[in-house]
Amino acid sequence: GSPQLLQLSGVGPADLLEKVGVDMVKDLPGVGQNLQDHLQIRLVFKTSQATLNDEVNSLIKQAWVGMKYILTRTGPLTLAASQVCVFTKSNPDVERPDIQFHMQPLSADKPGDGAHKFSAFTSSVCQLRPNSRGHIEIKSKNPLEYPAIHPGYLSDDRDLKVAVDSIKVARRIAEADALAPHILDEYVPGRQYQTDEELLDAARKHSQTIYHPTSTCKMGHDDMAVVDDRLRVHGIEGLRVVDASIMPEIVSGNTNAPTIMIAEKAADMIKEDAQKH
Repeated sequence: GSPQLLQLSGVGPADLLEKVGVDMVKDLPGVGQNLQDHLQIRLVFKTSQATLNDEVNSLIKQAWVGMKYILTRTGPLTLAASQVCVFTKSNPDVERPDIQFHMQPLSADKPGDGAHKFSAFTSSVCQLRPNSRGHIEIKSKNPLEYPAIHPGYLSDDRDLKVAVDSIKVARRIAEADALAPHILDEYVPGRQYQTDEELLDAARKHSQTIYHPTSTCKMGHDDMAVVDDRLRVHGIEGLRVVDASIMPEIVSGNTNAPTIMIAEKAADMIKEDAQKH
């Protein structure tokens, strides 16, 4: 049969199952499992040259930035989140690039805290193909209650070396002849972190999601698969999952474009299947 279109406005969790029917409930053990994400390790370097930190910490400069955008559609407000992207190897023994850098001409302790009061830039590096896996699970029958998210970062020993080597690569970039004269100091994590054990500790302290969570409803035909190769949920007719959660393994880069591709392909398959009926 064709999927039903439900008007859920005003529908509470108590009568949702009644509207969709009990045939919409299926025990799929893979739901919420296989969580993968790119963990970014953030290094911050103080600079002798002004950065966006200086722009956003001055009311006069903020006004100038705003006017420049309004009048000419140029300036800092037209910038993307990162201005430099690098795919490279964490060490020479790796066959292909396994880490990615995102660099920004600003810095902060964490998103939402506001920029540092000094000139600095951020060198953020993430492992492209992490072996660590996490999971997500509901905590109650109330759909409005936030789920429990267990990212599992650095839970696989193979990822620990990559984390340490990533910081070493970031430092080598900062020490390059073209960049080193403009750097005053390594603010995060700081030069007090030197040994591999200390660098691993730094990676754990100064890292966070790079907003690429995927793979919790993976595509496939094994016992832990949630959707098939046409993104149909196993065992539930008329239901598909169309987002980054269907990736069996996280892509080796940013997830935005691949997710758009998934949606475009799903749209084609939905139309094809509708024509068959």
